[in-house]
Amino acid sequence: MSLLDGIGSPADVRALDQAQVGELAAEIRRFLVEQVSRTGGHLGPNLGVVELTIALHRVFDSPRDTLVFDTGHQSYVHKLLTGRRDFSALRRRGGLSGYPSRAESEHDVVENSHASTALSWADGIAKANELRGRGDRYVVAVIGDGALTGGMAWEALNNIAAGQDRRLVMVVNDNGRSYDPTIGGLAHHLTTLRTTRSYENVLLWGKRTLRRSGPPGRFAYEALHGLKKGIKDVVAPQGMFEDLGLKYVGPVDGHDEASVERALRAAKAFGGPVIVHVITEKGRGYTPAEQDVADRFHAVGQIHPETGLPVAPSRFGWTGVFADEMVHIGRRRPDVVAVTAAMLQPVGLAPFAKAFPTRVFDVGIAEQHAATSAAGMAFAGLHPVVAVYATFLNRAFDQVLMDVALHQAGVTFVLDRAGLTGDDGASHNGMWDMAMLAVVPGLRLAAPRDEPTLREALRVAVDVDDAPTVVRYPKGAMGEAIPALEDVDGIDVLARHDAPEGAPSVLLVGVGAMAPTALETAQVLAAHGLRVTVVDPRWVLPVPSALTKMVGEYDHVVTLEDGVVDGGIGALVGQQAREAGIATPVQAIGIPRTFLEHATRDQLVGTLRLRPQDVARDVLTAVGERA
Repeated sequence: MSLLDGIGSPADVRALDQAQVGELAAEIRRFLVEQVSRTGGHLGPNLGVVELTIALHRVFDSPRDTLVFDTGHQSYVHKLLTGRRDFSALRRRGGLSGYPSRAESEHDVVENSHASTALSWADGIAKANELRGRGDRYVVAVIGDGALTGGMAWEALNNIAAGQDRRLVMVVNDNGRSYDPTIGGLAHHLTTLRTTRSYENVLLWGKRTLRRSGPPGRFAYEALHGLKKGIKDVVAPQGMFEDLGLKYVGPVDGHDEASVERALRAAKAFGGPVIVHVITEKGRGYTPAEQDVADRFHAVGQIHPETGLPVAPSRFGWTGVFADEMVHIGRRRPDVVAVTAAMLQPVGLAPFAKAFPTRVFDVGIAEQHAATSAAGMAFAGLHPVVAVYATFLNRAFDQVLMDVALHQAGVTFVLDRAGLTGDDGASHNGMWDMAMLAVVPGLRLAAPRDEPTLREALRVAVDVDDAPTVVRYPKGAMGEAIPALEDVDGIDVLARHDAPEGAPSVLLVGVGAMAPTALETAQVLAAHGLRVTVVDPRWVLPVPSALTKMVGEYDHVVTLEDGVVDGGIGALVGQQAREAGIATPVQAIGIPRTFLEHATRDQLVGTLRLRPQDVARDVLTAVGERA
């Protein structure tokens, strides 16, 4: 039996001797490569934290001590060490989540996989432990150097420093990368500073004793304190952490488990907030990942474990079209610049960066800063294109509203992976954007249905210089182009199905990626004797007046959207129609206001009754009840 087979809880990890620890680390790496190559997932980050995670569970007592993983995509090793070895359905319905999950284990705390939040969670838990008399419990936050580029992490650090007696350990997992290599001033300031409680006790003794000795003593204390700081600045610059009042241990070789253990035990013994700086290598121990310059196999689909090559070649997708069109726009418009939040490759800006290296700004995991910085660029004469995953724009809503829209800044936001993304679970479904952005005055949002409409939407968006524009599109491969039969005042008519005179008439509005579903639904409805027209507005915010006019020409209107239906496009169409005195009922169909379990997009579509046959059945029911 392998060592890993005998690990059912952290107690089993603590029972191993040092030689067995090294053997366990090797087994875990083999397991991860074998299993994740079958299912896909975050391989590189987990290969990089094997020894670190083992050390965490040998030093701390989870779940009595709380472990919080920032973003959580590096929690696979943690899952293994807490008794979860069935990775056969990783990130699939009924299987393990790709992130920590309270439903899976008492050892998991934070499920939200948005970055830079772990330190705030840890601060709150440590404060609660203090107030509830749990002085013997520790809180450990594991945060990557990439996540430290997020402003929320520094807000937390500022507060953590104020609680000098709280038992809180912050492990900075420094691999020089988030998706791409970590950028910015922070990357140059993770420097060495070692401290111990005994050192601080000596300094406190000197402060009390010398300062009580009158002017000579105070002079001696200040001189010694200044000398200490000067020497440490030369030998090991203290940087920002000590200036915040936080103790620092490191840097430590993150692949030397014994060294990591020693550092963690020293931090634990200190009894107050400590930062442990651990140097790791993303993709460690797997040659294809180590040789992957782009992102060290940050996230992979199904691959051949021997070579790391994809099992099936990826099809040309939405992100690829955006990437190509951005280069065309960049050649035509020298004022167009691109902004990314540590995701140059995933959002498709790498080709633009190669063609125009001085016109791309990677701001780190800092979506709020990205939006406001873009507003500043617009004021100064540029047209920024801010490309992020749709779910991550949630974090910058205030900046979109108050910095971009209020100031009528010409900024384009491109939202990749909008709608149902599935595998990564609740925090990654890009389903909130349309309902959220609908309240922003002046904002215009396009939901293209295919390659031609995506390219056109991007060209139109960057030509708007007095308001924010948004272009959203889904994850994955792109279907065939869907040509319009005709254009009616800017609304694309995609299909018309005639019916005998007197048959109920239905207008189907397919928003973006839901246009193909609308077309298939129309065929089912037509087969049941309804007169059906399918349209695609393309620009759905604000709701086009031409669409409102169309609503009054039909007996029943149905809107299909891959966003939250409450407050979404369908709700706005119905509201605008009522305000115009139109009595036609509008049936809004989309995603309910709930958090969705991880599953494939097709599975979620089935569960949410968004398949053509489900939609047709619901429409027939509504039309029949009305009749």
